[in-house]
Amino acid sequence: MRLDVIQSACNELEQACAVIGRMVQVMEVCGTHTVALFRHGIRSMLPANLKLLSGPGCPVCVTDQGYIDTVIDLARRTDCLIATYGDMIRVPGRNTSLERLTLPNVRVVLSSDDAVALAQKHPEKTVVFVAVGFETTTPATAVAIRQAQELGLKNFTVLCGHKRVLPAMHALLSGRNDKIDAFLCPGHVSVILGSRAYEPVVKNFNRPCVVAGFEAEQILLGLAKICRQIADKRPTVDSVYSLAVRPEGNPVAIRIIDQIFEPCDGPWRGLGCIPDGALRIRQQYADFDAQKRFGIEQIPAEEPGGCQCGKVLCGLMDPSQCGLFGKKCTPDHPVGPCMVSTEGACAAWYKYQR
Repeated sequence: MRLDVIQSACNELEQACAVIGRMVQVMEVCGTHTVALFRHGIRSMLPANLKLLSGPGCPVCVTDQGYIDTVIDLARRTDCLIATYGDMIRVPGRNTSLERLTLPNVRVVLSSDDAVALAQKHPEKTVVFVAVGFETTTPATAVAIRQAQELGLKNFTVLCGHKRVLPAMHALLSGRNDKIDAFLCPGHVSVILGSRAYEPVVKNFNRPCVVAGFEAEQILLGLAKICRQIADKRPTVDSVYSLAVRPEGNPVAIRIIDQIFEPCDGPWRGLGCIPDGALRIRQQYADFDAQKRFGIEQIPAEEPGGCQCGKVLCGLMDPSQCGLFGKKCTPDHPVGPCMVSTEGACAAWYKYQR
């Protein structure tokens, strides 16, 4: 950690916020940023008129309840094996979670490759890979589908819950929370999409977008650039994460996403159905689409009573303002998904801010 860089960034922040002279609301889109901000103690270092908002940057948190209920229904089938990442087993559905069901056909995997291997090992079962995440994890799911096709696996399917970050940012500024002054853009997603991907946000909404990594100096430099842009009234796309993020992104990863998936309208928890906000498997790979294989229809979402995860994800309230926070809703007994995920805003507030 370079203290000289941190001190310089803090000075720049103070000067820019003094020029702005009003409350500035910056949303960190990424859940990893949310945790890093708390872990590094950055919130305590900020000017009084700079407020950070935790956005819809945790894939577990934004997965709608209808998807969770669909996974639970499939887990109850004796002919299926559910392959899922660890965080997803604790997300509550309407009445229960995968963890509470304790069914023998639910397997936690570390990668999409593990899910393909599971299908090879159990030809008598249909493996359903619970595929959630943003553009960061989507290429791995695409590779898994292609690999299953090459191997001739007839028992491998994907329940696609992948989301697209940019449409969500547009949806926020178009109605859910137009008080956001700027975005601290996600580092991992930007490795795939590239920093140029945020140019439409600047063009259409006149909001600064700065990509940053996850170290303290990176985050503070990113915030300093954002506030300087606001002070100068010259919003643009910028990046302080040039070591990992190129303007054009990762063309290979983008190409395989486009080959296997296509954009579609999709539900986000807290933001509703976002046009082109999700991905679906293209028709030529329909044999691997669990939704088509099992004839699944979308289950309407029903949020738990009193849960304010939707408002938290839109930056409309802090987790501590929810009446369930720290009382009925804790990491050991989560009511909403933002308390389940290690990158959820509520879990981060519970661990660091109480």
